[in-house]
Amino acid sequence: MYTTHSMNQYKTFIFDSYAFDKAKRTISLVYKLDDAVTFTETITLPADLHIQDHPDLDSALFALHLMGGISYYKTCLPKAIDIRSGSLSEKQTSFWNDVYENGLGEFFYRNDIDFRGLIHFPSTGNKPTINKSESKKDGNKRVLIPIGGGKDSLVTTELLKKGGSDCTLLRIGQHQLIDTMANEAQLPLLNVKRALAPELFTLNADGALNGHVPITGYIHFLSVIIGLLGGYGYVAFSNEESAEEGNVEFHGKQINHQWSKSLAFEQMFQAYVADCVTKDVTCFSMLRTLSELKIAELFCEHRQYLPLATSCNRNWQILSKDPNRPRWCGDCPKCAFAFALFAAFLPKNDLEGVFNGNLFEDESLLPLYRELLGVTGHKPFECVGTPEETAAAFVMAHNRGELEDTAAMKMFLDDVMPEIIEPDEIIGEAMLQRPKHAIPDQFLPLLKNL
Repeated sequence: MYTTHSMNQYKTFIFDSYAFDKAKRTISLVYKLDDAVTFTETITLPADLHIQDHPDLDSALFALHLMGGISYYKTCLPKAIDIRSGSLSEKQTSFWNDVYENGLGEFFYRNDIDFRGLIHFPSTGNKPTINKSESKKDGNKRVLIPIGGGKDSLVTTELLKKGGSDCTLLRIGQHQLIDTMANEAQLPLLNVKRALAPELFTLNADGALNGHVPITGYIHFLSVIIGLLGGYGYVAFSNEESAEEGNVEFHGKQINHQWSKSLAFEQMFQAYVADCVTKDVTCFSMLRTLSELKIAELFCEHRQYLPLATSCNRNWQILSKDPNRPRWCGDCPKCAFAFALFAAFLPKNDLEGVFNGNLFEDESLLPLYRELLGVTGHKPFECVGTPEETAAAFVMAHNRGELEDTAAMKMFLDDVMPEIIEPDEIIGEAMLQRPKHAIPDQFLPLLKNL
C-alpha cells in the first residue's frame, strides 16, 4: 500500500522505456517513481489497421511516451525528472515544460498547487531524439477523424465527406454509440484500446494527487502514431474557436480546461511534430474558425445524428453499461450548454425529444446557466463555449418564441437581455468565422459559404 506520506518522499519521476510489439499490435509505456513504483500503460492497436513500417515511428513513440507520463507524474509531482527513453534538446524541454504546466493547469488550481518553477524537463546535452527523415507525404490525402460521440466530430465528418476526402474514424476505446454513428456515417472505424497502469488507481485510492489531464493532447500524439502506421496524411480534430478562452486566473496564469484543444496548443504541437517527429502526418482542427453556436447549426442540419450523438461526459460511462439509458444526464454544464445551443435551431418538440425533457424548465439549473452566461462565478470547467455564445443562443431561442415560459428563459430575459443593446449583433458576431487557425490550405474551401 502507498500512503500520502510515502508518496511525498518520491524524488524522481522516471520515463523508463517504451516498446512496440508489431506481432501483438501493442505499445507499452513504462514509468517509475524512484525505481520503487513501476507503471506500465498498454495501448492495443486495431486488428483492422494495416500496419506499415515507417522511419519516424520511433520518434513518434518517444513523443507519446513523454505525453503519456503526465497521468503518472501528477500523482506526487516529484521535483526531478529523469528521461531514460531518449534525450531532449533545450528547445524540446521548453515545449514539454509548457505542455505539462498548461495541461495540468486545472489540476493545479483544484489542488491549490503553486506550479511556478515546478516542472523541469532535463536537457541532456546529448544529441536529441529527433526526426531526420524526408517527408513521404507526396499528396497523401487520407484523413483520420478522432470521434468522441458529440456534435463536433460529426460536423467535421460531414464536411470532409462532402469535400471528397478519404476518411476513417478513430476512437480511443469501444462504445456502442460510436459504432452506430460510424454506421450512419458509412465510414470505417478504428478502435484503439488504452489500459492505464493499475498502480495508478492504487495510488489514487491511497491519497495520491488526482485531477484533470490534457487527454486531447495525448490523443494528438497517439493519432500521429496511428497515422504513420496506417498511412494517413492528416488527422482532423474538431476543436472550435472558443476553446481558446480560459476559465479562471491562478498565480498569474489563465487556467483553461480546454487548453489542449486550443489554437495555442495546436500550433506548438504542429511545430514540434514537424521538427522532432515527422512531416508525414499533420494534425489540425477542422472547426477552428467556427463558434460552438455555428457548429450546432451545422449539426442540426444533419437530422440523422440527433438521436445518436451526446456531449454528456457524465452519462457516457453509464451508457456503456446500459445503452438504453438517456444519452444526456440533464444536470451537467455540457448538457445545459448543449440544450441552449440546440434551442436556437430546433423546434421545441424535437429539442425535448433529444434531451428527454426541457432543461430550461429545471430551476435547479439556473445557477449553472448564470455561470454559462457570465452573470456569476466563472466559466465551468467543462468543454463549453463563451458567455457571448450562450447569450446569442438564448436570443435565438427567444426569437423562436417556444420557450418563453421556462425558468431559464425568464431569468435570461430579466437579468441578461436588458444589457444586450443590439441582439442581432451578438448573434452575428457569434456566427462569424474567425481568421485564426492552423488548417492546411487544401481544406479551407470546405469552410466557405457556411
